[in-house]
Amino acid sequence: MLAATTANVRDYLLDLQKRLTGAVAALDGGSFVVDPWSKPAGQTLQGDGITQILEGGPVFERAGVGFSHVRGPRLPPSATQHRPELAGSGFEALGVSLVFHPRNPFAPTAHMNVRMLAAKAPDGTPVCWFGGGMDLTPMYGFEDDVVHFHQTCKTALAPFGEDKYPRFKTWCDDYFYLKHREEPRGVGGVFFDDFSELGQDGSFAMLRAVGDAFVAAYIPLVQRRMDTPYGERERAFQLYRRGRYVEFNLVWDRGTHFGLQSGGRTESILLSMPPQVSWSYQHQPEPGSAEAALYDKFLVRRDWV
Repeated sequence: MLAATTANVRDYLLDLQKRLTGAVAALDGGSFVVDPWSKPAGQTLQGDGITQILEGGPVFERAGVGFSHVRGPRLPPSATQHRPELAGSGFEALGVSLVFHPRNPFAPTAHMNVRMLAAKAPDGTPVCWFGGGMDLTPMYGFEDDVVHFHQTCKTALAPFGEDKYPRFKTWCDDYFYLKHREEPRGVGGVFFDDFSELGQDGSFAMLRAVGDAFVAAYIPLVQRRMDTPYGERERAFQLYRRGRYVEFNLVWDRGTHFGLQSGGRTESILLSMPPQVSWSYQHQPEPGSAEAALYDKFLVRRDWV
């Protein structure tokens, strides 16, 4: 079993970023802008990262995959709300985060994040934990797409215990929820945080299984839908639904809050934002329409597999 050292986690995450951007570039035909960055010694937050962005492609309107490895003197509140004993501790955080916004309204948006945080307990004992997952946000619902996504998540987690998929599926449903609208962001997937119950190395193995499963879970869905004909109505609904995505990321997302509160690189933290979005006051879909079906059949809690 691969040891969960900082060096091994970093190597895995950089390789994962390379594989993810390679899969997207092969499908889109475009190329990613590669933007390495660093925060040198002397700043509150130190470290480095690589932000990769593809924009304006024929398949993906925006696809962002960011790697970061940072160290700071004090964990921000978003990281210690479930571990108050670590408040004030120095920390080290490594992660890869992505959001893909396809151009075609019938192709779903997707998010994935895998990360490790390390700190020291008050007695000096090293503590590390893992988090992440993936979730799907369709603008138009297709049941076979959602079933495929969830089944891939379930298969990836199966070696780590039969409880993991149902637990993390419920956790995802609870987390990616717009409380101010009483509405799910999408159709879920899996999500876990503050996770170390399999031990350091076992938890790292589970993290890798989730990260490695993303391409198989998502890319086939884009391949199915990217050439579907659409018009102004579908585009307008896509931009409207993207507004919900923005609302969640800015109001509720712990990863966004962690990055901003810890003094992270704002441009990289906000790579998840779609390039175009709209809001409409009290928008109501036409009864019986494909837009109404999204709310009636997909933005509800369901057991998909």
